[in-house]
Amino acid sequence: MLKTSLAIAAALTLAVTPFVAHAQEEPVATEQTEQDISTGQNAPAGQSTSTDDDADTEDAADTRVFSPVNFNVNEDLENILLLDLSTGERVAIRLKPDWAPNHVERVKTLTRQGFYDGVIFHRVIDGFMAQTGDPTGTGTGGSQLPDVAEEFNRMPHVRGTVSMARAASEDSANSQFFIVFYPRLNLDSNYTNFGRVISNMTAVDAIQRGEPPANPTRVLQASIAADNKPVPAMPAPQIQEESISIDDLNAPIGN
Repeated sequence: MLKTSLAIAAALTLAVTPFVAHAQEEPVATEQTEQDISTGQNAPAGQSTSTDDDADTEDAADTRVFSPVNFNVNEDLENILLLDLSTGERVAIRLKPDWAPNHVERVKTLTRQGFYDGVIFHRVIDGFMAQTGDPTGTGTGGSQLPDVAEEFNRMPHVRGTVSMARAASEDSANSQFFIVFYPRLNLDSNYTNFGRVISNMTAVDAIQRGEPPANPTRVLQASIAADNKPVPAMPAPQIQEESISIDDLNAPIGN
């Protein structure tokens, strides 16, 4: 009877072992199209450097409440960021202070200062993300405010996620942010996810690609919905004037 019990226990151990080993393996990294981070560039990278132990420690210490995204554009207007684009489209973004309170506060502060008005989407990679928030349009600029310490969280980088860009240091976020076109879960716990597009993701999809784009899409106006700012008037198209000579004036009609 004892031998039979031992044999059964050994068989169960062998059956369970392969599953446990597979569950503990490092996730396979997906192919990346984005460039690596270099110092001074606020751009999302694609490679996580955190370990399982670090993640376990962070999760254990993280007492934040991660409420679901509210997609109703008529509720909680204080936490809706509106981007009026040069394409004539308005994009609504739900800000999540319960996910990243300091990052949300930074974006709201800069928005109300008019900091984002006129900035371009300077780094837009097809299948990855659209990045903006740099007044210089180079990817190396920011605001005069101090950098914000990381508020990494376990909310996934799915389509429509709005996350803060940073340089090599985890605590180097300042003003630049990016909107994810498709899920990029390898960015989770590496960049601060602070919001989600809740209206007109189609307009985000239409942002001009490039690093920088030849004809970049621009944020004409950024505002907080509670401030009730109207959509800005679209600038008149630039028409290049042609010089007209006396010969042109005297030319027969139809020439």
